[in-house]
Amino acid sequence: MRLALHTDYALRTLLYLAGNPGRANAGEVATFYRISKDHVAKVVQTLVRQGYVRSIRGIGGGIELAKRPEEIRVGQVILDCEGNMHLLDCVGIENVCVIQPGCKLKTVLAKAERIQMEYLQSVKLSDLLTPGVTLLQIRQQGDREQETGNRAARPKVRK
Repeated sequence: MRLALHTDYALRTLLYLAGNPGRANAGEVATFYRISKDHVAKVVQTLVRQGYVRSIRGIGGGIELAKRPEEIRVGQVILDCEGNMHLLDCVGIENVCVIQPGCKLKTVLAKAERIQMEYLQSVKLSDLLTPGVTLLQIRQQGDREQETGNRAARPKVRK
């Protein structure tokens, strides 16, 4: 399964809101993840429509989770954003292939999809947060590791 960019940004936005108490805005989320503000704004609209995020207008407004992180299932967010999650059309649609009636591949893929979705439905947004560790700390650690890796990858120049 490969998730669409929209779904990726939706999950990141929910993580940001769950990991940062108080209200935020699409610009803050985009800046934090170094991604497009326009994309995040579209994602926020989707999350508001789906009931995951609440949008507050006016001074002091912004966006916040509409549900507690314990109530948000990663699998459901993915289904709500992606819709059809079938690996091949034959898993969800009849009569798309001449060998479909006797094909065992359809059964194997359907089982794989079911196992994957059962697992994703068992994961709550709160499970993705580490108590006492902020997203900023995680990002700073990643920045340091990337910087160290970039230095190690650079060729040494002799003088």
